[in-house]
Amino acid sequence: MSKIRLIIWREFITRVRKRSFLIMTILGPVLITGAILGMAWIGAQEATDHQVLVVDPEGVIGRKLEDGKHVSFFVDGHQWSDSAFQSSPFTVRINLLPGVLNDPHADLYYKSLPSEFIMNHIRGQLDKSIELARLQQANIDPEAFERVRKPLDIKSFDIEDVNQESFAQERSVIGFFFGYFMFIFIFMYGVQVMRGVMEEKQNRIVEVLISSVKPFQLMMGKIVGVAMVGFTQFILWIGITAVMVIIGLAVFASSQYDPAALAENGMTAQVQNQLLQQQAARAEAVDSDKVLAMIEQVNVPMVLAVFAFFFVGGYLLYSSLLAAIGSAVDSETDTQQFMFPVTVPMIIAIFIAQLGVLNPESPAVLWGSMIPLTSPIVMMVRVVMGTVPLWQLLLSMALLVATFIGSVWLAGRIYRTGILMYGKKVSWKELGRWLMYKG
Repeated sequence: MSKIRLIIWREFITRVRKRSFLIMTILGPVLITGAILGMAWIGAQEATDHQVLVVDPEGVIGRKLEDGKHVSFFVDGHQWSDSAFQSSPFTVRINLLPGVLNDPHADLYYKSLPSEFIMNHIRGQLDKSIELARLQQANIDPEAFERVRKPLDIKSFDIEDVNQESFAQERSVIGFFFGYFMFIFIFMYGVQVMRGVMEEKQNRIVEVLISSVKPFQLMMGKIVGVAMVGFTQFILWIGITAVMVIIGLAVFASSQYDPAALAENGMTAQVQNQLLQQQAARAEAVDSDKVLAMIEQVNVPMVLAVFAFFFVGGYLLYSSLLAAIGSAVDSETDTQQFMFPVTVPMIIAIFIAQLGVLNPESPAVLWGSMIPLTSPIVMMVRVVMGTVPLWQLLLSMALLVATFIGSVWLAGRIYRTGILMYGKKVSWKELGRWLMYKG
């Protein structure tokens, strides 16, 4: 164990002292913060203002269409030619086709392609007008119809806790976040393990190391050492990014909605009030009570404990396989044929985790949370939702531990032979023979 600890310390201190580690530790949060604030800034900018011409020769539109923030409607009962539309100030033209009440179809022509948000607003306004015209045609009171068609509001309750509304479906997003974070870490630092093994092999440093330590000790020391580097960097990233995002959003919000700043830009009091009303409306749109209730239903200690277990187990499983790949090849180009079978299960796990958000009781989610190659990512969705029985969780953990032990044994047999193999293209058949070597 003392030799493994020395290798771990060597891997950790060597990588932490590198200039690239310091640069990425600082540059990473800057890039993340820049992306977050950049998206917020872009989202706050004015979009294209669309002037929408609705051609309604049958006079179906019997009410005033409500304009949106970036949408203005104009209804005309006369047909418009393409040339007339092109020379007009309108950016969108919608032709309501004949018999639109019985067969609701329309053609849309545009000069500037509307966004999906604009399209939803246009579609919603036209649907309301056409529905109102149908009700009038059938002599149905619109207000009575609105009372009748009021949608059903369904609240979910777990039969074991009927006094509190369940937000299991919403909580699945938190589990998917944990799984996605795990996927990034495993892939990023697992590849670093592989490249570190290849670098030592190419520099012939490993020949000196093997004379004093066993190949298995070298492999495990490198895996754990790189993991410690990754944990250190991620903790620093989280701390620095959180501070920068909080400061940046505070500055951004004050510059966007401060009345004095708006006045300096020549904005009137009316525009200022509109912006403040929009800000208040967005704040009201978020149901804070529902969010707090959802968070309270998450068993935080259990989720963090399960996350730590599958996080470590998944990393050790995949990094041991990647270390074996690095020992078997001489260049990064040769890793392609071996990397594909290792990365495919992680990609499949991400897709299954996304499915778990929509359908947590799917058989694919069940088996994905049990199979060790996908369970570290998929199981997090089920754990956060609280839909996994205890025996399934324990069985998944046991299978992961057993698979990790088996993968380390297999990787160790490949590692001890491949680490000293130079100048030879390795095939799958050759790897199979390495596994059978005795000694």
